[in-house]
Amino acid sequence: MDVRGLWIGVSAAALASLAFAAHAEEVRTGKAAMGDWRQDAPGVVRHLTVAEEPTPSSPTALPAAVVARPEGAHPSVPAGFTVEPFAKVKGARQIRVAPNGDIFVAQTYSGSVTVLRAADGATKPSDQTEFVSGLTLPFGIAFYPEGPNPQWVYVAENNRVVRYPYQNGDLKARGAAEVVVEKLSPPGGGHVTRDIDFSKDGRTMFVSVGSGSNVAQEMPGKTLEESKAYDAEHHALGATWGPEENRADLLRFDPDGKDFAIYATGLRNCVSVRVEPRTGDPWCVVNERDSLGDNLPFDYATRVKEGGYYGWPWWYIGDHEDKRPKSDRPDLAGKAIVPDVLIQAHSAPLGITFYTARRGVAAFPAEYDGDAFVTLHGSWNRADRTGYKLVRVKLKNGAPVGTYEDFLTGFVVDNKSVWGRPVGVAVAHDGALLVSDDGGGVIWRIAPTKGAK
Repeated sequence: MDVRGLWIGVSAAALASLAFAAHAEEVRTGKAAMGDWRQDAPGVVRHLTVAEEPTPSSPTALPAAVVARPEGAHPSVPAGFTVEPFAKVKGARQIRVAPNGDIFVAQTYSGSVTVLRAADGATKPSDQTEFVSGLTLPFGIAFYPEGPNPQWVYVAENNRVVRYPYQNGDLKARGAAEVVVEKLSPPGGGHVTRDIDFSKDGRTMFVSVGSGSNVAQEMPGKTLEESKAYDAEHHALGATWGPEENRADLLRFDPDGKDFAIYATGLRNCVSVRVEPRTGDPWCVVNERDSLGDNLPFDYATRVKEGGYYGWPWWYIGDHEDKRPKSDRPDLAGKAIVPDVLIQAHSAPLGITFYTARRGVAAFPAEYDGDAFVTLHGSWNRADRTGYKLVRVKLKNGAPVGTYEDFLTGFVVDNKSVWGRPVGVAVAHDGALLVSDDGGGVIWRIAPTKGAK
């Protein structure tokens, strides 16, 4: 289905119904799962495995031009759902919902956090207030402790974590920032966003830090013996050093920023970390490396194991070696964990949430209970672009089954331009799904169609 037809005389709801009917039972594997935006439609299911990882090829650079929303353009969702603009928030990135229902939005590049307030069932916020400004590339937001009455709002900036005293209903920070973690990693480099979440028991604060480079090009070389000694010293298999120290990692602290340890390594850019509410497993959505070809390597969403090594920079998606770093690590062969849900290369997953709303005026049908939703910001390094959508990751008793399904599509105009780029995703107090779009500066609200069953 060519999404350019979205605005040519056919309603979005009708197109979504047709797409869902045509693709609901289809599971694409192998090459069929490595298409582009032209094959996207709500209901299309993909299942990639490590056996289907292609060989390296020549890389492609194709940045997307972000254009104004074309007249009549509207994203598509499955039959039985509607999607509408909820709020305009320039540069909206990560979204987190407070226990009282207020919606906190990180505006990374303007250095601020905005709060939206909306009654259950409302399709527009009644209040939009700047909670705090003057931050350095804020992204992750978390409320602590878990429960109906948090005392703090934590914000992960580019290289530190701060917290603000908080009571339900605060639309402005009630006090100055308290620095919880003063420094996360050496300054500089790429991958500027940091995310944050807490364990179910509240004793552990997880902070994700992406790599500073594509494949550790600036990291000084070490002998194999020196590399092993560094691992042992830092109690982390595959730990990186120099400008990559404490990067491409999931870090662990107590809520006061003490008791630091590296929880897992080799996660090139875990843009978002979320703790699955039933099992307590931390999950990462990860942007893998570039310049190995249009379909290599797969991005992914995965449960993160304590002490686990996920490959970067020496290995990827299990037992695939990358010889570009200055140091070789043949000792890590067979030790890189294969991620749970493999996603088409260069899709750029940025956000994840778990759907647990069992009640509410906009609660999804029971079949969605426990599933994850992942935003794909979209490719810049692929001949035929992919991503630019929201996908559903099916879970069974907290464990992924390996597939992902298109849920919100239609932001691509053609192979050169797009009008939307999903980033954050969260479940609203009333059960609706909220998706931030930093290309269009819009937060979208997805809810079941009234009267649908």
